[in-house]
Amino acid sequence: MVVAEMGGLEAALAATEERVDAALKATAAVTRELKRAKTGAERGQLRDLRRALSAATTLSGEAARAAEDAGESFGFDEQEHLESGSYAQELLDVAAAQDVAMFEADERLLCYPSLIKVLPGDAAVEIDRRREKRLRPSVLVGLLATSQARPPRFRPKPFLESLESAYDLVRSAGRQRDAAVMRLVDVWGVLTLLPGQQRDYTRAEFARDLYLLDSSGVATARSGRVLRWHASSGTRGSGTLATVAQTGQRQLYWGISFTDRS
Repeated sequence: MVVAEMGGLEAALAATEERVDAALKATAAVTRELKRAKTGAERGQLRDLRRALSAATTLSGEAARAAEDAGESFGFDEQEHLESGSYAQELLDVAAAQDVAMFEADERLLCYPSLIKVLPGDAAVEIDRRREKRLRPSVLVGLLATSQARPPRFRPKPFLESLESAYDLVRSAGRQRDAAVMRLVDVWGVLTLLPGQQRDYTRAEFARDLYLLDSSGVATARSGRVLRWHASSGTRGSGTLATVAQTGQRQLYWGISFTDRS
């Protein structure tokens, strides 16, 4: 699917861009004739002066109509588009057209290594907690694709230590044996115990960080214990966390354990 053939905000902006471009060209023509008139006045080239002034007057009317046309061209209801979920779907469609892997999870869009949240009230999106007001779908997807080429800002060792501490709390609370497998959603629950923390650090962000840790190859904590990943039947049931891998494939996580190095 070609992006230019899509509807929604992308098509509305493309149409307005075309009208504005026409207005700019018409305005440039007026400016050109006025410069000729100025030269004619400076030099006393009377016929050239009259011709340029006449042309500028005619063209100024055309430029005014082109500017008015441009002003009326963008009647798009962006608030409804952003609030209804249509914009998020348009981003998914444009990403697919540009071969950029993206999917929805927990009211966010995942596009490795970024998490995107639509903010209708601000006419913006949030990308990894940074506001971005460039909402044209093809532009935004292009920005996300560019960020994929840069290494993610992630520190695996501190995250691994936090993961181990939370794992031990979950295991102790359930009176489970050493090295028992714990569900990652329960570990996330410990990491976000304080009020508002689950909103500030969502499951989608946690799943993204799990993948970044997994792909970093860092698995041995300061204690000497080694992180083990467990899928088991939990991958097909509740508690599974999903994110998108660098390859664009869906990555699933369910449980972990920390075991002594054998």
